[in-house]
Amino acid sequence: MELKECMGAVEAMLFAHAEPVSAGRLAQALDMDEDTVERVLWALQDEYDRPARGLRLLRLEDKWQLATKNEWSEPVKKILDTRRNTPLSQAALEVLAIIAYNQPVSRGFVEQVRGVDSSSTVAKLLEKGLIEEAGRLDLPGHPVSFATTDVFLRTFGLESLAQLPPLHDDELPLEQLAATGELPENTLPPSEGADG
Repeated sequence: MELKECMGAVEAMLFAHAEPVSAGRLAQALDMDEDTVERVLWALQDEYDRPARGLRLLRLEDKWQLATKNEWSEPVKKILDTRRNTPLSQAALEVLAIIAYNQPVSRGFVEQVRGVDSSSTVAKLLEKGLIEEAGRLDLPGHPVSFATTDVFLRTFGLESLAQLPPLHDDELPLEQLAATGELPENTLPPSEGADG
């Protein structure tokens, strides 16, 4: 397969899949080696980085996903009618920060840190796809644990959890960075928008 054909095939698969997908899975579908597909992904990312393009190719740890560029978020929101997607509440940001920095954690751990019941907030974050169940902990009662998702990474403009701001007194916590706009917001489909 020629490079242009391969780029077209990878682009089509990324568009159709809609969720983050690994280079290995793309390579398997194309019956090609992963290194070649990885080079194609980087070439596509360069192509989408051009100013006239409305999309961009995100690398989320070991996966790739097509997304709209931030500068086109308003018209995309209008066409998708995302009025129900409100910014994350303070409680949701607190729970999300606790999970992001300590994952996998149980709801009990989150509630112990916050000092209040967090079941409804955890449920909203699960519904929005920002967190997911990550198995059961080896503790009495084997509580369900939670971890962040690729949607979380995309929402806060991170490629991996290693890019989370450090937890030092002189650094802004995650919720303050989001409030000040220092963590970019990406355009999400209505079912994956920010929580209230």
